[in-house]
Amino acid sequence: MPEAFIVATARSPIGRARKGSLVDIRPDDLAAQMVQAALDRVPGLDPARVEDLLLGCGQPGGEQGMNLGRIVAVLLGLDGVPGTTVNRYCSSSLQTTRMAFHAIKAGEGDVFVSAGVESVTHSARGTADYIPGEDVRNPRFAEALARTDERAAAGVAGLGRWHDPREDGLLPDAYIAMGQTAENVADLMGVSRAEQDAFAARSQQRAEQAIADGFWARDITPVTLPDGRVVDADDGPRPGVTVEGLAALDPVFRPDGTVTAGNCCPLNDGAAAVIVVSERIVDELGLQPLARIVSTGVSGLSPEIMGLGPVEASRQALARAGLGIDDVDLVELNEAFAAQVIPSARELGIDPEKLNVHGGAIAVGHPFGMTGARITSTLINGLEATGGRYGLETMCVGGGQGMAMVLERV
Repeated sequence: MPEAFIVATARSPIGRARKGSLVDIRPDDLAAQMVQAALDRVPGLDPARVEDLLLGCGQPGGEQGMNLGRIVAVLLGLDGVPGTTVNRYCSSSLQTTRMAFHAIKAGEGDVFVSAGVESVTHSARGTADYIPGEDVRNPRFAEALARTDERAAAGVAGLGRWHDPREDGLLPDAYIAMGQTAENVADLMGVSRAEQDAFAARSQQRAEQAIADGFWARDITPVTLPDGRVVDADDGPRPGVTVEGLAALDPVFRPDGTVTAGNCCPLNDGAAAVIVVSERIVDELGLQPLARIVSTGVSGLSPEIMGLGPVEASRQALARAGLGIDDVDLVELNEAFAAQVIPSARELGIDPEKLNVHGGAIAVGHPFGMTGARITSTLINGLEATGGRYGLETMCVGGGQGMAMVLERV
């Protein structure tokens, strides 16, 4: 079967939602800038040869609605390029890369754009923001919703260790807030508040060092705002973060919980794009690929413990690649919550010195639809910087899923 190669990436700075550097730019315009930047980095490629523009978005409504993938194609003057919008929440733009990978493997195309965008600032509303009288959640989950509310009010100590509601013949809460899933995972896997704060401080400190080393400047593609201002750095990293400072923060989701605003990712705005081509295009245009897509994996588990999704998805991707975790030189595991990264990495046996070596989403941010493509860019740049060969990208996904991809630097 044909091989699929990544030949260019572009990722915007990541802004703080509703108050950060990207609040004044629409998500479609932001995504269009990143797609154009990525295309410009492929010498000799006529953009009209793109066979599909696949765009991931975690909350595709409002200014992010109306099939954003197609809107971006038209904004760029690519009227002949079809576009689609894909939602797999946090892994939406990893899913679009997987779709491009599969199409090339199947011999159904040679050039694809895999992009992702999320502007929480401009989204219609969050999945947990329901207008009274307009609750769209399936009423069959009413008991599950009430159970989550009870745990949130009582705290972990009030109800004891999480266990699978299916064992009691009950539905899991398919609409559960992500912070509640992190508390469930911390409860189930025995992850302490101190461990979470230590990991969060590590993420911030590594991001701070990566800024000083120039790594993030190389990874980021500047964005031009409508008023002409240029944004070229992430909003999130905070110099001087300490474990002691994080320990002073109050829990957010449960009164005696462990998840705080400091040991989880913030809400963000951002976009990224990846150009995926077949080996035929590589040879025809004389391109030097950045990486070969080796394998992917996707998994499902109870929505109430979605943070453990990377475990099975990564095992799938590694098995399909014929690799073990020790064969991987760098791992980018999305830091939705320290509470889920710690046990997922532990279950997979990831060497801490290979994990998120430049900091992760706790520091730099997690715009849902952008993250898959952003991590791809960061992983490729990390492999280049360290001389590594194989990289693993993985993440948990809202609704109880996990996703992973193995790349080989070439």
